[in-house]
Amino acid sequence: MTRNSFRYEASFAVLSAVLAFGHANVASAAANLTITDSSVTVAGAEGSDEPDQAAAQIGSKPQASEPGLTEIVVTATKRETNLQRTPISISVMGAETIRERKVQSLLDLSDGGVPSLRVATFEARQSALTIGIRGIVPLDANQPAREQGVGVYIDGVYLGRQHGLNTALFDIERIEVLKGPQGTLFGRNTEGGALSMVSKTPSGNFNGRIEGGIGNLGAYNLGGHLDLPEVAGFSVKLDGVLSHQDAVTNNPLADQAGWGSFHRIGGRAALRWKPTDTITNDFSYDVAHDENTPYYSQLLNYNPNACLSGGTNAAPRPIPSGSTCVTPGTAFTGTSGTIRSVLPGVIVNGDTLMRTADIGVPQQNSVDKTHGFTNILKWRVSPEIELRSITAWRGVDVEQYDNSGGAHRVPAVNLTASCTAAAPCAFSRYSLADLRQRQFSQELQAVGTVGSVDYVAGLYYFNEHVSDDAATPNSMGAIATINGGLVTGATYTPIAFCTGAVNPSLGAAVQGCSIDRASEVRSKSYAAYGQLTWNATDALHITVGGRYTEDRKKGVLHFSRNINYDVNTAAATANGYVPLDKKWTRFNPTATVAYDFSDSIHGYAKYATGYRAGGASSRTSDYRAFDPEDVKSYELGLKADFWERRARINIAAYMMDRKNSQVDLSTIQPTATGNFNNLVTFNAPGITKIRGVEADLTIKPVDGLTMGLSYAYTYTDIPPVPVTYREFTSGGVPTANFTTIPQNFYVVFTPRNAASGSIDYELPVSGDTRVKFHLDANYAQATQAFDQFATKADPSFIVNGRISVLDIGLDGSNARLTLSVWGRNLMDEQHVYRRDPSNSVPAVQTTAAAGVPNILLVGNVGGIMGDYGNFNMPRTFGVDAALRF
Repeated sequence: MTRNSFRYEASFAVLSAVLAFGHANVASAAANLTITDSSVTVAGAEGSDEPDQAAAQIGSKPQASEPGLTEIVVTATKRETNLQRTPISISVMGAETIRERKVQSLLDLSDGGVPSLRVATFEARQSALTIGIRGIVPLDANQPAREQGVGVYIDGVYLGRQHGLNTALFDIERIEVLKGPQGTLFGRNTEGGALSMVSKTPSGNFNGRIEGGIGNLGAYNLGGHLDLPEVAGFSVKLDGVLSHQDAVTNNPLADQAGWGSFHRIGGRAALRWKPTDTITNDFSYDVAHDENTPYYSQLLNYNPNACLSGGTNAAPRPIPSGSTCVTPGTAFTGTSGTIRSVLPGVIVNGDTLMRTADIGVPQQNSVDKTHGFTNILKWRVSPEIELRSITAWRGVDVEQYDNSGGAHRVPAVNLTASCTAAAPCAFSRYSLADLRQRQFSQELQAVGTVGSVDYVAGLYYFNEHVSDDAATPNSMGAIATINGGLVTGATYTPIAFCTGAVNPSLGAAVQGCSIDRASEVRSKSYAAYGQLTWNATDALHITVGGRYTEDRKKGVLHFSRNINYDVNTAAATANGYVPLDKKWTRFNPTATVAYDFSDSIHGYAKYATGYRAGGASSRTSDYRAFDPEDVKSYELGLKADFWERRARINIAAYMMDRKNSQVDLSTIQPTATGNFNNLVTFNAPGITKIRGVEADLTIKPVDGLTMGLSYAYTYTDIPPVPVTYREFTSGGVPTANFTTIPQNFYVVFTPRNAASGSIDYELPVSGDTRVKFHLDANYAQATQAFDQFATKADPSFIVNGRISVLDIGLDGSNARLTLSVWGRNLMDEQHVYRRDPSNSVPAVQTTAAAGVPNILLVGNVGGIMGDYGNFNMPRTFGVDAALRF
C-alpha cells in the first residue's frame, strides 16, 4: 500500500467509524418519532452563530431565548474579542449559517453571501480557486512562484497555495472574513484581507452528529462527527465527510467524464490534552481527496468585433477609437489571416447553460489530495501572559485535466479536404498539469494584558517547496465530409496525444507530452511582530503595531516550450533565462484609534499596510521576475447596537493605495528558439486606487424573526500602463526600434456594487421542536474576469432557501433529529461569471504584411472564434437529515 493510498483509506475509516459508533447509540431510539420536551441548545439567532461550541452540545438544556441579538466572538486580533468592540471590518459565518446556505466547500461562497468576498474558479477549474477581498484579487496565482493577495487560514495556519482549497469542509465552527490589509498580525500576502476558518475542537463530552442528504444532479452527502468523553485529560473528536455531485454538462464522448462534477471525501482527527488548568495542547490531522472536473466552457458569441479576413482591418496608427477589431495594448497597422467558420455541430450560446456539450472530447477527473498536521499549544503562565505555539506541516498534490473548451478555444480549425482520417485536423486543447506542494510553519505568540495595555507579540517561520509542470496537447481531430468535391460537414475523433517517453522527474498528468513549462520554487519567510493596545480610558483605545518580514525565494525553470533547460543550457541562455534568487524585506506598521461612544456604539479610525511577495512567471521563457506589491489603507468604521439590541449596524469606509501592482499581459515573446504567446507578469507603475464602503445591518424585530442586509461598494482604478513593443521588418526580423503604447488594466472579479440580504424565521411547534425558514438573495454587478480586457462578465442575482424542522425528539432517547429541504439558485438564474475575450481579437504576431516595412506587430485574425466562458451552477435542491446524540 502506498503512503497516499493509506491516507485516503484512513479518511474512509474515520468516516465509517463515526457512522458506526453513532448508529449503535441511536438505532434503538430511531424506531419511533415523537415530539418531546427535552431540549437542545441552538446557535445564535441573527445568522452569525455564537461560537461557543460547548453551548451547542446535544442533550443540554437550552439557554433562555434572548430578546436581542447575541454577541459574536472573533479572534481577528489573536485573542477572543467581541465582534462589535473589535476595530476591524469583519463578516462572520457561524456553523448555523454555513448549514443554512448549504456551504459544503469554499466555492459555495461564490454566490456573494459576503459582498466584499469574491470567490471564483481559476479558469474553469474547481481544483484551484481565486479568492479576493476589497479589490485585491490575483488573476493567475496558479504558478508556484506567484502568491495570493488574500491569506487563507485554517485554525491559524496559513495555506500557501490556492490549490486544494475547494476540498470539503470539516466541522467548521465559523468562517471569519477579515477585510483590509492584515499585514501586521497575519503577515505577507494578506493585503486584501484574510479568510480564517475555525474548526470545532474536542469538548471532552460525549456527543455526536450523523448527517446526510440527497439532491438533484445525482448529489449526495454524508457526514459523521463524534466527540468522546475526556479520559485522563485527553479528549478526542473525529470527523468524516463525503459529498458527491454528477456532471452539470454531459460529455457525448463515450466513457469520458462530464463537466462540473465532484466527489470529495475527507477525515479529521483531533486530540486535546489538558494536563493542567493552565496548559492546553490541540493536535489534529486531516486528509482529503477530491476528484472533480472543470465547468464547461461555452462559445458565447462568434467574431463579436466584426473582424475581417486579410488586411482589411488596417488603420493608421494608432487605430481610431471607433474601431472594434482592436487588441488592447497594441496599435496594429494591419492584420493578416482568414476568419474561419465554426466547425459543423459547434453551438454558439451565450444565453443559457448547456447541459450537453456540442462535441464530445476526452476528459478525465482532476485529482486534488490534501493532508496536514497541526499542533497548537497554549500555556497560561500567569494572568498577564499566555504563551502559544502553532506548528503545522501541510501538503497538496494536484493532477489537473481540463478539456472544458473543446472546439470553443484555439486552435481554430481550417476545415478543408486535407482534414482526412489519415491526417485529421487537430483541435481541443487539453490543459494538463501537476502540482506538488509541501509547507512547514512555526509561530510563537505571547498574548496578554499588563495593566491597561493589551499586547500580542510573535515570531513566524514559513518554508514552502512547490513544483509544477504543464502541457497542452490537442486531443481531437476533425475529418472533413466531402460531397461533390465540397466540404459539407465533419466527423470528430479522439487522436493520440502524449505518446512520448516517460520522464520520472515529471508528474503523472503530463507524461509523454511536449512540456509547455516545468518549474520548482523554494520559499522561506521570517517575521517578527508586535501590537499594543493602550486602554487609555474606559472609552479610548489606542493601538499601534508593526511586523518585520524577510522573504527569500529561489526558483528554477526546468522546461520551457519543451526545451529542457537543465540539459540544453545554451538554449536557456539564449532565451535570457535567469534562475530566480530574490530576497525582499518589509516593515508593515498599523495604528488604530478606537472610541466607545457608549456601551453599544463604537467607532474607530485605522491605518494599515500589507504586501504581496514577488516572484517569477514560469509562463515566460526567461522566467521573468517581478517585485512585491504594497498597499496602504485608511479606514473609518462605526459599529452600533440599538433598539434595545434588536438592531445592529456596522459601517466601514476605506481608501487603499496599491503600489507596484502585479498585472498580467498576454503577448508574444520572441526567443532564440521561436516565438510564442505567453503571460508576462510585471509591476505596473503609479498607484492603483481602491475606494469602498461596506455596511451590514441586522434586525430582530420580534422573537424568532431575523433580517440581514449587507452591501459593498468598491471602486478600482489602475493607471494606464506603458507597454513597449519591439518593431519588426516585413520579414519578421526585429529592429532596433521600439514603440510604447498605453495599456489599460482592470481589477478582476470585483463588482462596483454588491449586496446580500437574508430572512430567518423560527416558529415553535411543540416542546423543543421548531420550524425554521431561511431565505437569502445575493446580487453582484458585472465585472471583468481578465485584467487585460475591458469586456465584462454578467451581473448575478442568486436566491437560496431552506425549510427545516429542528430538534424532533426520538422516543426514549435524548437524540434529536433535524429534517430540511433546501435549494440553491432557486430562480435558476443563469449568468456568465467568467468571460474570456482573448479569442475575439487579433493575435499578436511577428510576421508583417507583405510590402510593409519596419512596422509594429501585425494582428492575425486566423484564430478568432469568439468569447468563451463559464456559466454559474444551475438550480440545485435536495433534502437533508441530521441526527444529534
